[in-house]
Amino acid sequence: MIRLISRILNFSGKYKTRIIGALAFSFLKSILMKSPIGLAFFALSAFYNKTATDEMCLYIGIAIIVSLILQVIFQHFDNKLQASAGFMFMAEKRMELGAFLRKLPMGYFTKGNIGKISSVLSTDMAFVEENCMMVIADLVGYIFAEAILLIFMLMFNIWLGLLAICFVVISFFIWKKLEKAALKDSHNRQEQSENLTESVLDFTEGIGIIKTYNLLGEKSKELSDDFIKTCKTALEFEDNYVVYQRLIGILFGLGTGAVVGLAMFLNFNSVITATAAVGMMLFVFDLFAPIKTLYAQSARLTIMDSCLNRIEEVFSEAMLADNGTDIIPDASRSAEVEFKNVSFAYDEKEVLHNISFDLKRNGMVALVGPSGGGKSTIASLLPRFWDVESGQIMIRGKDIKKVKLADLMDHISMVFQRVYLFQDTIYNNISMGRPNATEQEVIEAAKKARCYDFIMALPEGFNTVVGEGGETLSGGEKQRISIARCILKDAPIVILDEATASVDADNESYIQQAISELCKGKTLLVIAHRLGTIRNADKILVIAEGKIAQQGTHDELMEKDGIYKDFVTVRQSSKGWSRRA
Repeated sequence: MIRLISRILNFSGKYKTRIIGALAFSFLKSILMKSPIGLAFFALSAFYNKTATDEMCLYIGIAIIVSLILQVIFQHFDNKLQASAGFMFMAEKRMELGAFLRKLPMGYFTKGNIGKISSVLSTDMAFVEENCMMVIADLVGYIFAEAILLIFMLMFNIWLGLLAICFVVISFFIWKKLEKAALKDSHNRQEQSENLTESVLDFTEGIGIIKTYNLLGEKSKELSDDFIKTCKTALEFEDNYVVYQRLIGILFGLGTGAVVGLAMFLNFNSVITATAAVGMMLFVFDLFAPIKTLYAQSARLTIMDSCLNRIEEVFSEAMLADNGTDIIPDASRSAEVEFKNVSFAYDEKEVLHNISFDLKRNGMVALVGPSGGGKSTIASLLPRFWDVESGQIMIRGKDIKKVKLADLMDHISMVFQRVYLFQDTIYNNISMGRPNATEQEVIEAAKKARCYDFIMALPEGFNTVVGEGGETLSGGEKQRISIARCILKDAPIVILDEATASVDADNESYIQQAISELCKGKTLLVIAHRLGTIRNADKILVIAEGKIAQQGTHDELMEKDGIYKDFVTVRQSSKGWSRRA
């Protein structure tokens, strides 16, 4: 219990002092909660001994009223401090998590961890924020209250006090077993919550495919099974927890009866007076109430412990190192981009083997080759979505690992086939390219990207809010907005996964025009799908099985037998490339 409270305090960072303040008010409230019992005992003794006076009764009444008023005041400050601290520091933790996720390698997001991230944000952090931070000071209050009652009992009669302590000690050992079992069950409960989140995301994201292939029943059953398993896991958690709660309830019931029995025995043998025996009855039934309530919160505390474990597990992921101090120069005699003996592996499987090439300033290198050969991996290594296993990637003579990530990303723009727009206005989606850009610069970028006309045709123009992922726009419209974003950023290096490969003919010409505007005066690394694009490349790299199988210009490669010539021949014979040349 103390360990968990200490963990929360450490986790809360700069809000630790607010929570400690709440604990102080909780302690004062705990003392005052028991003061009416002491005052009532004092009054009862006075009446029994016939020493009570009107003045004394008035003072006792005033003291009880004052203690009640102070309890309300202390409870107010207790709630205010701990509740506000909980909401504020969890808000900061969410922002911290967002900033942290930006520094993780892209590989983290391709290992099925999206469900974990969603679950941590929507379930674990919410649980800590809404439940435990609201009661943490109360839990400490229960500990203080129980300690006060036991001390009072020892002062009242040492034998009664020792008997009560014995039952509290026995209950502690039962609670430790409860805590051990509950921690395991809490972990299973939160893990299943993550599994359910992952299943829901998979189902909703793939609903189009599911319907197309008439898999609704099969996939719905999988999702339903996860709902059933989640329910079963929660019920198992409660069933295992209730057994120990019943034992603790029975133990304290026996403890209360034993204390009452011993008090009667001591009174019968004249060890304590009848007044003392009756006075003891005022609080004996409240003797174990604080610690019983404390144990009743065990389930919530163990769930919170599991939540904190899962939150810290995400924060413990290895970040891409960002300790570089070098600055990318404005100009250099070196190649704009250079890969030197680069190898890379996903987990244990090496997918790139000793890749070397350079890219001159304002030049263009096209990557072609069979699917799965490593083209996209090469493109992803340049902006450090992952770090290379061996070798170096240089920009203007600077190793990208020795350059700050922010500086590196300022020099690179990326346009991929799969476009993502945020659920925000079109204006804000474009201005992400350069947040400090003027309104006129945003409009000019939209015009260059050939999306100004369709934006102005929308009901709210640039203030139109697009759905999550840009779902309210067509694929071609989303692509042009993403290109406008890159045009506004105006980075010197552009990574282009040819954006017209999967759009309709009506949008293709607009996108080609937009790309032409984007690429003016830029250094281009292109994953090429079209012969028209490849013909213009200064160098073509044929990537197969993680190696550079061939390289040269289009004319040079067409003079040699090999993968490239075979690709071009097949494509031309099927009119796939020639039609778009």
